[in-house]
Amino acid sequence: MRAPKRRRPLRRTPQTPPDGISLADLAQRASYVGSGEHKSYPSFAGTPKLRADASKCDPRFADPAEITGWLRQTIACGNVGAPWEGEFPRYAWHRLDNVIYEARLVNRELGQYKGYPLDPDEWPEKLTEISEDGDR
Repeated sequence: MRAPKRRRPLRRTPQTPPDGISLADLAQRASYVGSGEHKSYPSFAGTPKLRADASKCDPRFADPAEITGWLRQTIACGNVGAPWEGEFPRYAWHRLDNVIYEARLVNRELGQYKGYPLDPDEWPEKLTEISEDGDR
C-alpha cells in the first residue's frame, strides 16, 4: 500500500511565498523577540527558563535590534519555509559564521520570531548566501 501524498511541505525546505506576498515588505514587519526557553541567563527575552531539550542561546547575542536585522535580511532573501501562518512563514534560516540558526514564528499577527541554532544534520539545503554586511 502506498503512503498518502504529503499535504504539508517538509520542514527545513525553503519555499516560495504565496501569491501576493512581498518578502521585502514582510521582512520589514518581522521582529525577533527571543524565548526564555533557550536562555540560561536573564535577557531581553525575559526570565530564563532553559528547557532540558532546548538548545542554549549564545550570550553574546544580546542585542534584539541586531538579531531582528539578521531575521529581516534572511526573510528578504527568501530563506523561509512553510507552512505559512497568516502572511508570515513559520520558519526562516540565517547562516552566521559556520552555524545556521532557525527562526520560528511565535506570533503570526505581529510577525514575531524566536531562534535557535541547528545541528549540521538539520540544516536546510540551498539557502541564499548572505554576507556579513547583509549583501547577497
